[in-house]
Amino acid sequence: MYSENRQQSSQGLSLENLAQEFGTPLYVYDANTIIQQIEKLKKAFSSIDLKIKYAAKALTNVNVLRLMKQQGIGVDVVSVNEGRLAMMAGFSPAEIMFTPNCVDFSEIEEAVNYGFAINLDNIPALEKFGRTYGHSKACAIRINPGVMAGGNYKISTGHDQSKFGISIQQLPQIIDIVKKYNLHINGLHVHTGSEVVDVEVFLKVADILFKAALNFQELDFIDFGGGFKVAYQEGDKVTDVNALGKALSESFQKFCSDYGKKLQAWIEPGKFLVSEAGLLLVKTTVVKETPSITFAGVNSGLNHLIRPMMYDAYHHVSNVSNPGGERKTYTIVGYICETDTLAAERSLPEIQEGHILAIHNAGAYGFSMASNYNARLRPAEVLIENGKARLIRKQESFEDLLQGQIM
Repeated sequence: MYSENRQQSSQGLSLENLAQEFGTPLYVYDANTIIQQIEKLKKAFSSIDLKIKYAAKALTNVNVLRLMKQQGIGVDVVSVNEGRLAMMAGFSPAEIMFTPNCVDFSEIEEAVNYGFAINLDNIPALEKFGRTYGHSKACAIRINPGVMAGGNYKISTGHDQSKFGISIQQLPQIIDIVKKYNLHINGLHVHTGSEVVDVEVFLKVADILFKAALNFQELDFIDFGGGFKVAYQEGDKVTDVNALGKALSESFQKFCSDYGKKLQAWIEPGKFLVSEAGLLLVKTTVVKETPSITFAGVNSGLNHLIRPMMYDAYHHVSNVSNPGGERKTYTIVGYICETDTLAAERSLPEIQEGHILAIHNAGAYGFSMASNYNARLRPAEVLIENGKARLIRKQESFEDLLQGQIM
């Protein structure tokens, strides 16, 4: 859903008032939007035993994780520290799937000691896991299906040049290691990338998993990953989750019949759950006109929202302070000493110094990828629940920059 209705308010609260109350830059998250997205997935997959695992890396604030827990879903983490945050939010270790990439084996051992479910994505780690635990500890295996999918090469993770997963072509090696150590493989996992629109891609990848799964007799679940696309601007194509749910559920039910056992289906959305729930409110610091372009400089930048620079991502921008003004063309840029164009050549109501701008679809990979580059401070975060705004992270101070430094 394109969030045009969130131009000036969220759950009836004025965005300009929120900016005045909490200061800018400010991340604002709408809990209702997150809950609605969860319900969409539950409804789409209602015919099968589905477990939603929130991909925590999208947004790791403990309060957001707690909201996920309250909605009855699990969590997928990529580091032990993400897992520890999830436990602080109330998740039991068994509800936490640990899917690391290229980590030292000691971190996998730490995750085992915490009691997390383990998902391995490379042959050396699988070999070490077998030598260390044998059949005593179950683990899942992340398969790389060799399928190019997603918005672009940078966010596609299932092609044969990706660092993620064990290539499906290495299935014989996987089977040999499993037999050698009598490994207990309780699940197979795949994640082809982000912003996958085509339902047929999901079905193609699922078929690859199903065929591989017949080689493992102790499976409890099949994890189809995430990557469901949401709208960033009006007219964007999105993943039809109802069509996906129907088609994938039918395919999964047939597989379970062939396998001879009812398994649980897992999906692990991140961006789908939190992207549209988030706004980044920024203040215009300068309107800089040149003979060829007009810049609107704001008190934020790639240190708070790196996606436009890292992935060429589009984020809708609205002028909260002057929604009815005469439209002009602006390029929105940050205060970082790099080229940090947040939005190029946008038609917006006239922007003046001090105006509050809202950058939409900022809930996923916004704060979680923020940094202190240029010794800038990371912003505050606010969660809106039941029509009330609650501070869930205070804005950093200069003293925070010195944490860990030895003077």
